[in-house]
This record gives sequence, C-alpha cells and structure tokens, in this order.
Amino acid sequence: MRVTIPVEHGNKAFKDGSLGRIMQSAMQELKPEAAYFVPIDGVRTALIFFDMKDSSDIVRIAEPFFSGLNASVVFRPAMNADDLRAGMEKMKL
Repeated sequence: MRVTIPVEHGNKAFKDGSLGRIMQSAMQELKPEAAYFVPIDGVRTALIFFDMKDSSDIVRIAEPFFSGLNASVVFRPAMNADDLRAGMEKMKL
C-alpha cells in the first residue's frame, strides 16, 4: 500500500501529533512485513507491505489515512517468494 500525504495536511498533522498517532495505529493493526517512509515527488509517502486477507478490509485500512491526513491511498497486490512458487505450481497442468 502506498500512502501519499499532501504537504499542508502533513505539516499540520505533524505539528498536532495526529500523523504519528495515525501511523502508529496503522502499524499496530496491520503488523506489516515492512514499512518505509520516504519523500516521493516532494511529499511524505509511506510504503507499507502487509497481508490483506479480504478486500473488504480496504475501507477499514484506508479510511484513517483519507479522513485524518487527506492522503491518497493506493493498494497494489504483491507476492513474496513463497507466493510466487505457489502460483507457479498452480500453473502446472
């Protein structure tokens, strides 16, 4: 998942502490395999890798970023090496 936070909203959230609270809550809930926080195109961006079991979780996961940070949230499916092997096994007919 990529979370992109507009500069003005990010600055305000940083100053009032809500940025840290929202990120901390997300990390506790998602228990990501990895999370990176980087500037991309001059804005705060989080790259969070986690196992989403059900696509209906998108609402629960994204809403704090939307409403609390006015963020853009993009979900991208990804596989680890074990997932790739399992997928390739399924292709063997």
